[in-house]
Amino acid sequence: MSQTPNADFDSLLPGRATLAGSTRRSALQMALGVGYAAAAVPVMAQTAIKTPDAGLTAGTIQYTVDGFQVSAYRAAPAGKTNLPVVLVIQEIFGVHDYIADTCRRLAQLGYLAIAPELFARQGDPRKYTEISQLQSELVSKVPDAQVIKDLDAALAWAKDNGGDTSRAGITGFCWGGRITWLYAATGKVKAGVAWYGRLQGAANDLQPRHPIYLSSALKAPVLGLYGGKDQGIPLESVDAMKQSLQQAGAAGNAAAAASSFHIYADAGHAFHADYRPSYRKDAAEDGWKRMQDWFRTHGVI
Repeated sequence: MSQTPNADFDSLLPGRATLAGSTRRSALQMALGVGYAAAAVPVMAQTAIKTPDAGLTAGTIQYTVDGFQVSAYRAAPAGKTNLPVVLVIQEIFGVHDYIADTCRRLAQLGYLAIAPELFARQGDPRKYTEISQLQSELVSKVPDAQVIKDLDAALAWAKDNGGDTSRAGITGFCWGGRITWLYAATGKVKAGVAWYGRLQGAANDLQPRHPIYLSSALKAPVLGLYGGKDQGIPLESVDAMKQSLQQAGAAGNAAAAASSFHIYADAGHAFHADYRPSYRKDAAEDGWKRMQDWFRTHGVI
């Protein structure tokens, strides 16, 4: 793996000291794209997919945003340039093995895939053992504006390192699915694929607008992949989003008109997360194919 040392790496791990004798490189390798958050361990499955990095340039990189070093996992075909780019947006558990593996899967298809660690300023999801505490103490404190800026900078890094950002897309899971909808309104990507991302909710200063209020602002079409048995995102919420998109499309928003949903009737939340019991192989594989078709259709290739 290709690694880049991070001079400010200790700031990414609040409350956790670097092991004596460990280099910053090994600490970064341990923390990003390796292992799972403690909160995810109790629900881990035994059959997580492992995609090899043979033929790829894969590992951690850093880029600076407002003086802060953002770490990210990236994977790309080795020695290739002018590559289409896909931003890969994490679940609440951060950039762990599953997200890194997703990047490698995309790289094996010919993309430069990059997954920034978007919670680093607020804390380290790996130190949490309770999901409710992780949500309240860390995830809820991450501003949308910060996330958008970090993703803008990730695209800039990709452009300087073999990526063709005129052919950029975004995909995200759960927490990252919501971000996918938001980023599709920035005009920085050509298409998005949101895996069971939240569509509605109470607005606040850090998360001022949810996807349902952004239909008329979409600048890239989004494919929503959702589970019919998702207890956290009921089909009523999906139906409300569909209506919002239809109204925006009828008013002339081409991206809203082109956006679409596919519902997996027998799947619940996190059906693509192959390291958890929620994984549904048929739905995950079908969704992966639909994502590839969506990106091809909308020029992310």
